[in-house]
Amino acid sequence: MKESIVRVVNPSGLHARPAALLVQEARKFQSDVRIFAGDRSADAKSILAVLSMAVKPGTEVRLTADGPDAEEAVAALTRLIAGGLGEGS
Repeated sequence: MKESIVRVVNPSGLHARPAALLVQEARKFQSDVRIFAGDRSADAKSILAVLSMAVKPGTEVRLTADGPDAEEAVAALTRLIAGGLGEGS
């Protein structure tokens, strides 16, 4: 299993558009990918699960992946979140 911790830097957190981008990227990988924030966690391939976490800007999230492409999945999602999920920071 691979994991990383990254801060959500985009100004609106994981609302619909950035969450959809995160899920779209996570679905490219075979590995089981999860996102954790505080005491909440979600399947990173499920838009409803990610949205239900209501992650605010500035929140540190932990990404985990378990499977054949786990390292690539964590690296790609970490870059995406650190880069602002397509929004200005």
